[in-house]
Amino acid sequence: MTNFDNIKNIDIENIDMSDYPDFCDAYAVYAEWEDGEPLTDDELDILNDNYWDVIYDEIIEQHLY
Repeated sequence: MTNFDNIKNIDIENIDMSDYPDFCDAYAVYAEWEDGEPLTDDELDILNDNYWDVIYDEIIEQHLY
């Protein structure tokens, strides 16, 4: 299984701060592997569907700190 814990440069859309702490409409539209290679559309789908914790951590880091 692919490890999505080490991706970087995640762009997330539909972040609604009034929806804190759920952010239920937010999703990743772009991300890169550690080597700078962009995730494919299929990999982004996997990230959004199965690795919400990675996306959530990025939202918190970008918007609350």
